[in-house]
Amino acid sequence: MSGEPARAGSFAPRDVPGPAGRDADARPRKARSTPAAFLGGAIGRLLPPSIPFRYFGTATLFHVLAWLALLAGAEGAPRFRGGLGWTTAALHLVTLGVLVMTAIGASLQLLPVATRQSVRHTYGPVLVFWLYVPGVAIVAVGMGFAWPSVLAAGALLIATGLAVYAVVLARNLFGARGMPGIVAHVWVAWLSLAVVLIAALSLAGAYVGRAALPREIALALHVPFAAFGFMGMLALGLSYIVVPMFALARMPDERATLVSCALAALALLATAVAAFGVAAVPLRIAAIAAGACSVALHVRLMSIALRTGMRRELGPSFALVRIAWGMLAASLLAALGVVLDAPFEGMPALFGVALIAGWLLTFVLGILQRIVPFLASMHAARGTARPPTPSSLTSAGALRVHFIAHLAALALLVLAIVVNSPWIVRVAAIGGTVGAVAFLVFFSAAVRRMAASRKNAKEAVARA
Repeated sequence: MSGEPARAGSFAPRDVPGPAGRDADARPRKARSTPAAFLGGAIGRLLPPSIPFRYFGTATLFHVLAWLALLAGAEGAPRFRGGLGWTTAALHLVTLGVLVMTAIGASLQLLPVATRQSVRHTYGPVLVFWLYVPGVAIVAVGMGFAWPSVLAAGALLIATGLAVYAVVLARNLFGARGMPGIVAHVWVAWLSLAVVLIAALSLAGAYVGRAALPREIALALHVPFAAFGFMGMLALGLSYIVVPMFALARMPDERATLVSCALAALALLATAVAAFGVAAVPLRIAAIAAGACSVALHVRLMSIALRTGMRRELGPSFALVRIAWGMLAASLLAALGVVLDAPFEGMPALFGVALIAGWLLTFVLGILQRIVPFLASMHAARGTARPPTPSSLTSAGALRVHFIAHLAALALLVLAIVVNSPWIVRVAAIGGTVGAVAFLVFFSAAVRRMAASRKNAKEAVARA
């Protein structure tokens, strides 16, 4: 964060000049959407800090465990094609433990800001946490040690937690006012979550003889709807909030965001039909083409926001975001290679690395570097005349270590798949662990400094 001082509740200028230099008030009301428009009154719609930060903190812990699990399962990683074991456990510690965990915390906090309504009750998000977190831990253990009954029990806990989360999310979306592009993305993510739950329960149930769908169909639904559907649409939709907010730019054109959403939804629909064996290859190629158009439009809108925003220097966090966008495009190319059965045995593993570690994990870690200090500053601002700046709550040294270690681990994973080397996977896992520990240090420092600032503010009020 750049760390410029701001009064509590004032997080963006009231008028942000457009690319042509015209004043915002000269534009029609519908076209002058600025960060101030959706951040106005945001403090009143904040959840208690314990709710989003418990999700973010748990995600950072699972991040460390994911790399350690990959270290344990390195032997089968370069040619990974599924099955139980520590490689699968590492994959799901990332997807369920880091990505979905962060998505739940971020959406619970950011969507009330976008939809201009507060979460009515906090017991729903708290209940989700206490159902979901043990479920992820149990699933990881069941996968790692190849204990099907344990895996099935954890999957039921996860499904129950996500079902409660879906109810909380839907209640917020039904009352949404404004930002139709973002709301549409989240609705597609919500529908994708329903598909993921059915497919995941079927896959887990297959190990104990209770599969609702054939394994091939369940797997063909689970992977694209989990990564591109649920997590992907949440990442793309929430980007329309966080990127302009941190760049101090205008909100992207609503019609363009809706077109991008429609293309992504069309891609998911084609993928769903192909999963049942109907024109599988042509439909999957069409889905990749529609997805590529959606991504190209999304990245263009984000590039405009970054180019025209008042804050140009966004540091290493947005370097990670840009790298993630590049890896998203690479994942679509790898997906095409899988569909066309490219003559490279490691193509499925390469697709997984590009999609999960390259795009989603890198994107989430880049955005968290901004959201955590920003939210911490907002919570510390309550009741104070001069709140701490986000930069004062950030451990820059830890983030530098994480930046180098994460990108090195990502590059080594790609190299390990290309040359089919478990030893390079082990080196990558060690580097990833170093980066994950550094990220945990960053998060812990932000929370500790936020708590100290709140305590000092209370003591100052008591003395006064």
